[in-house]
Amino acid sequence: MRRGTWHQMYYTANRFLAVATVASLSLAIVLLPRAAAALEPQRVVSPGGIEAWLIQDDSNPLLSLSFAFRGGAAEQPEGLEGVAALAMSLLTEGAGEYDSEAFQDALADHSIELSFSASQDRLSGALLTLTRHQDKAFSLLRQAMTEPRFDPDAVERLRQQFQVVQARRAQDPSTIAWRTLYSLLFGNHPYARPSEGTPESLGAIEIEDLRAYVGEQLARDRLYVAAAGDIDPDTLGRLLDETFGPLPEEGAAFQAQEVTPNAEGGLLIVERDQPQSNVVLGHAGIARDDPDFIAATLVNHVLGGSTFSSRLFMQVREERGLAYSVYTGLSTLDKAPLLVGGVGSENARVAEALGLIQAEWQRLGEEGPTEEELQTAKDYLLGSFALSLSSSPRISNTLLQLQLDDLGIDYMERRQELIEAVTLEDARRVAKRLLDADALTVVVVGKPGGLVSTREPPGES
Repeated sequence: MRRGTWHQMYYTANRFLAVATVASLSLAIVLLPRAAAALEPQRVVSPGGIEAWLIQDDSNPLLSLSFAFRGGAAEQPEGLEGVAALAMSLLTEGAGEYDSEAFQDALADHSIELSFSASQDRLSGALLTLTRHQDKAFSLLRQAMTEPRFDPDAVERLRQQFQVVQARRAQDPSTIAWRTLYSLLFGNHPYARPSEGTPESLGAIEIEDLRAYVGEQLARDRLYVAAAGDIDPDTLGRLLDETFGPLPEEGAAFQAQEVTPNAEGGLLIVERDQPQSNVVLGHAGIARDDPDFIAATLVNHVLGGSTFSSRLFMQVREERGLAYSVYTGLSTLDKAPLLVGGVGSENARVAEALGLIQAEWQRLGEEGPTEEELQTAKDYLLGSFALSLSSSPRISNTLLQLQLDDLGIDYMERRQELIEAVTLEDARRVAKRLLDADALTVVVVGKPGGLVSTREPPGES
């Protein structure tokens, strides 16, 4: 048997056992009957001044670390779209003395899960390790961030994978719809560019571009860290300095600016020969740090944020059977928050479905929710939060998000009070502020009957 084949079989089996070990411990924590109120975050500041939020829990020998750097894909150089996602994926493909194969072996041999990702406004990472392997896990994390190899064979392998994926997405109706919507809303802003790249932009990325992007973006002045599990503050402080201390103190100046989404509204049809139409729509939303955000979340739940009780679900799916899925959601982009939605329907019925959505959008904006609808939304938000605290990775992710949203370390204690404090008058006022049917930009991909475009394609208007 060839060495490569044997190694792949060995690695696959080893990886399966490692994942199974970590998964079984994660499951054990999921089953712990811990109330959210019992979780008390503490602020840990390392000797070197690196801050992390920690929920210590020694009931299982497992540690979860979540971290993020502000910036993300919005900071990619124009023409090199995809460099963020490609660079983040390559961080676990070799670092320091480890080539790709050796790095993956080191993770598997010690039951460590390490991953990186990129979104529009964040570069994120997650580490899950058994406590007895925490020093090794943090060492591998440090090397991944500070000594990435970017070996040519690994770069080309992942580049080709990314290019195949993006070539497929370029033909995907949902991707076409969302990219078109963002182009109409954001014009020349980085949010309008394909954040994960195109085959052409991915092909233009050089190894030095990857190194430059990581060197400029992974810096301590934009770092946020959260941990949950079996670790004490002193040990965490030491590991923070050893792991994140070698990063540059300051990153490159942010380039992406705040932007106001285009409020022109209107409809654009992207014709495609398919039996169903994909519809996406949206307009400006409410920022996460806005005092009205919780009320806006409740209003969105009433409109289309609930799978089974929202007005759009009842009107479009349950009562008329026009679509299998219809939804809305608040998109809290750093530079321009949005309220967006989507639906898929047969070409012959998409005009009716869209008409119902726009009418309900306007009606809820004018009248606001009922007392019963508001209470149902509150009950859902209060009850569902426990799911975000049901395992160490979910707890550390939640703590990280609270930091990124600047909500305060005591937010989990205050959350219920904040939700319950929203009155019907508040909800109706915010519904009027949030929902503007005339400003809705709608993109339909398909051959919808009874609809005519009122907007020009991006770049032609």
